Amino acid sequence: MAEASYNSERLVTVFGGSGFVGRHIVRALARQGWRVRVAVRRPDLAGFLQPLGDVGQIVAVQTNLRYPASIKAALAGADAAVNATGIQGQHGRQNFEAVHVFGVREIADAAASQGLGALVHVSGLGADAAASCAYIASKGRGEAAVREGFPGATILRPSVVFGPEDDFFNRFAALARVLPALPLFGGGATRLQPVFVGDVAQAAALALGEAAAAGRIYELGGPEVMTLRAAVEFVLRVTERRRALIGLPFGVSRVLAQATEIASAASLGLFPRILTTTRDQIELLRRDNVVSDDAAREGRTLQGLGVAAQSVEAIAPAYLYRFRKTGQFAGTRSV
Repeated sequence: MAEASYNSERLVTVFGGSGFVGRHIVRALARQGWRVRVAVRRPDLAGFLQPLGDVGQIVAVQTNLRYPASIKAALAGADAAVNATGIQGQHGRQNFEAVHVFGVREIADAAASQGLGALVHVSGLGADAAASCAYIASKGRGEAAVREGFPGATILRPSVVFGPEDDFFNRFAALARVLPALPLFGGGATRLQPVFVGDVAQAAALALGEAAAAGRIYELGGPEVMTLRAAVEFVLRVTERRRALIGLPFGVSRVLAQATEIASAASLGLFPRILTTTRDQIELLRRDNVVSDDAAREGRTLQGLGVAAQSVEAIAPAYLYRFRKTGQFAGTRSV
């Protein structure tokens, strides 16, 4: 149920609201009393969002970023919008250019033409149009499109996002169940600042109000910085598994990633997704993914938005326990 009183006068459209980050944003907005219109490709699969608010408070509508008319329809009558669309890998028409650039530009242009009061765009830490990593480069071009179409938009750049449905800690935990050793791409030295998905959602909701300065970029990171190696060691400790960690240089990592890409394509997607790594994901690890000193100094962080960041230690064990040999009952097993 919504925590704030349900105010039917305020309507926000959330693009990508059924995704990992988007569903938490929908819940945060519902708790603030917004009416929430969730713009997704398959509204018939978004019914699980409705219990996050009061009856009739959350409604899903069909929207495809490739069709500008559907974007305009999703924004009709809205007071504000949040764009939480994004993909980790490219498959056919669902590629970085279509989702992170073209779709974002259409959302920004439609929001401006319909006179919306606010637009929040969820990007990624390190977004840079000139980056060698295709994912990060597309995020950078997407930010440029947002600023051009809707200059007053607030841009959020989260680091690695973790939470119950994440593809980060959960993936390492799942791999530890089936592999005798875990590879550390790039040697495992890349520095990360994992941020809780609930904190990102709260930041997005607050950014629609007066907490954020219009047109600014906020970098979102958790309270601790850890290397990739430290993150995997944390997972092994929580799940009570002993696995060898093998540091792989970037050259070897790219070759291994290419092999899994080929296996996935040749098997028509039958190759286990959990074992598939892309070369673009390897490129992503060449740069640290932490909040910049400038953002921290200028208050362009979670704290600057009034959000108290929650730690990995406080959140992740609650959903990683299931990867122990006896699951959540590991602490009560007989010796």
